[in-house]
Parts: sequence; structure tokens; C-alpha cells
Amino acid sequence: MSIKDAVRPVLREARATVLPDPADRHGPLPPLMLALTVVTGLVDAFSYLVLGHVFVANMTGNVVFAGFAVAGAAGFSLAASLAALAAFGAGALVGGRIAHRARAHRGRVLRAALAVETVLFLAAYAVARYCTAPDTSATRYQLIALLGLAMGVQNATARALAVPDLTTTVLTLTITGMASDSRAAGGTGGRTGRRALSALAMFAGALAGAFAVRHGSPALPLLLACVLLAGCALAACVQARSDAPWSQPL
Repeated sequence: MSIKDAVRPVLREARATVLPDPADRHGPLPPLMLALTVVTGLVDAFSYLVLGHVFVANMTGNVVFAGFAVAGAAGFSLAASLAALAAFGAGALVGGRIAHRARAHRGRVLRAALAVETVLFLAAYAVARYCTAPDTSATRYQLIALLGLAMGVQNATARALAVPDLTTTVLTLTITGMASDSRAAGGTGGRTGRRALSALAMFAGALAGAFAVRHGSPALPLLLACVLLAGCALAACVQARSDAPWSQPL
């Protein structure tokens, strides 16, 4: 098989993810999930670079950081990691309640969750922009709580919507799938385009977030995330009116 023949289906699948067929089982959800993946990159860039060695979306990292802190490694805070884990868990609980209450329509699940998440991000941006320096203790924990809650809501919502390979926060299984299902491994190479887009979306968010912190202002990644979330929320409001087959629960 030539390189062109190998690349063509990957590009075709990537295009179908960004510009999905309205009749597809997941309808317009894939591009919205990609946008939320960019949000994850933005917010984790902010939390790690501005709030210290803590994530508000990547809970695996916080468990590892908690271990480092207990071992006495410099630069890691057990309290910050535990606060992020607790806030994320509370947000996931809220997201789960939203999903169960609106489960008859996937578009309405997304609309309600994005409304909550956008409000939490706007509050976090206000704290980061107008309150004491973000890396001071009180402000740091306010931001961890607000952003952890928001990302917990997002993760629970992505789980409820169950769009394949677009979890918006976790890439380990996505990258594993790219390799283990590839033709080189003896697989069919299915969904490589979508999985690659997911990884690129996270990378793009992290790159933009880090660039904004270093060359703009510490709060800028949160502002960019708010803009993306507002766009997704508006799209979700439109999609919540649809009775197309994709809107029905899986």
C-alpha cells in the first residue's frame, strides 16, 4: 500500500469528524467535543504554569503529583492536588446529575452542562484577572475549585454523550488505540483520523495556553477558553432543538 493510499482514509475520517454528516449516529457532537478538548489544553496550561504543579483536568497527573508531594519532592503540594481531585469529583457529580435528568436528549445534556461550565469559567477568569495574583494561596485554591468543578462537569458530560475517541480530557487510551489498532499492528486502522485530531486539539490548546501565559497575561488562557465555551454553548442551544436520531440517548 502506498503512502497516499494509507493517508487518504485518515484524512477522510478527520474531515468527517470536523464536518460530520447530519445523519451520523453522533450528528454534530464530534466537532463540539474537539473544541472542548482544546479547552482542556488551555486550562491545564493555565493551572500547571500559573497555579503551580497541579492540573484541573488531568486527574491522573494529580494522583501522581500527590505521590510526589508525600515523598517530599520539591515544588509539589499535596493540598493542591487533593483540592483539584475533590473539586473535579464534585463537578463530575454535578455533570452526572445533569446527564441523568436530561438523558432523553443528548443535545439538551450538552446545553445544560455547557451553561454550568461557562459560568464557572467566567467566574474563574474574573478571579484570575481582577483579584490578587493567581499564585497566592487563597486565589490559587479558589481557581482550583472553580476550574476543577468545571472540568468535572465536562468530563462527566463527555462520558454521558459517549462520542467514540473524543473524551475531551484523556488521551492515553486514544493514543493506545491509534497504535494498537493500526495496520502496522495488524488492525484495520479505524478511527485514526479522529484520534489524531483529538491529540492535536489537546496539543493546540496547551500550546496556545502556554504562549498566552508567557507572552500575554496569566488570565488570558481562561479568556480564550470562555470564548470557546460560549461558542459551544450557543451551538448546543441550537442543537437542543433538534429531534434528529443523533439526539436520542445511546
